[in-house]
Amino acid sequence: MTDPISDMLTRIRNAKMRKHEVVDIPLSKVKVELARILKEEGFIRNYRVVGESVKKNLRFISNMSRTTSR
Repeated sequence: MTDPISDMLTRIRNAKMRKHEVVDIPLSKVKVELARILKEEGFIRNYRVVGESVKKNLRFISNMSRTTSR
């Protein structure tokens, strides 16, 4: 993967379009900070770190009431 941030945003966007409540993404510190900002701005309802010590993921809980176009 050459651009993990755009991969993360694409996964979130695709999950919203398919009306999935949850999407898991490989964890990184930058992605956690971006998730915090997305939550503050209301694009996602919540997020959490899940998984075991080596294979951790960032789990996004979708905010289905927010429209995808701004």
